[in-house]
Amino acid sequence: MQRIRLRYTKRGRLRFTSHRDFQRAFERALRRAEVPMAYSAGFTPHPKVSYANAAPTGTGSEAEYLEIALTEARDPERLRLLLDESLPTGLDVVDAVEARTSGLADRLTASVWELRLDGVEPAEAEAAVAAFNAAPAVEVQRRTKNGVRTFDTRSAVAHLESVTTHGSPADRPTDRPCAILRLVVRHVTPAVRPDDVLSGLRAVADLAPPVPAAVTRLAQGLFDEETGEVTDPLAPDREAEAPVPHPAAASAAAKAPA
Repeated sequence: MQRIRLRYTKRGRLRFTSHRDFQRAFERALRRAEVPMAYSAGFTPHPKVSYANAAPTGTGSEAEYLEIALTEARDPERLRLLLDESLPTGLDVVDAVEARTSGLADRLTASVWELRLDGVEPAEAEAAVAAFNAAPAVEVQRRTKNGVRTFDTRSAVAHLESVTTHGSPADRPTDRPCAILRLVVRHVTPAVRPDDVLSGLRAVADLAPPVPAAVTRLAQGLFDEETGEVTDPLAPDREAEAPVPHPAAASAAAKAPA
């Protein structure tokens, strides 16, 4: 059985696609592309697809991950192209590797997010960021399936800054000035989402954008505590690829007596 890991995006209007909607679209794409999927056992077999840490509905993403199991070996890049052609524009399969290591989900320990705050002056956002970073704790409340919970957003945020660059890959680009925030959030329990950080900014600095923020996940992966970087979770699979034997060595092996 071969396992393939894929990175896909949710862009433009497709950021409003729910995870269940994406699952249905992806399973249709598997059938269109005639992918030799492995199926679960039981009375209602399902294709073996493992989704990892999907972004909330309404947020864009450049870095969503899943893993599929195949009954026949396929070239990852060829498979990527077939699936990408079978999905609507905006749900784009942008990377594929053969799974040669374990624990993809364990390597998704942090996300890089970008928040575009239309109608907010950059100076106002910078002041709010400074107040948030200086606070020892920033508690917010959110209703969950187990009731209203209070949790600290500050401890989950590894990095938060206000940036002034334009032309970033965030959804809803605009020509008029707006504040742009870039943050790295650790994946903790309970999960701290970008809207929770916005609630924290409102609590410490009264920052209240007049329109909903355009939120995009730029990356997710293993958080390096020393560098503060979020690393590519598919890199270990690429590095573990079997080395191609040198032609001389292959020739010698072929001539060796059995």
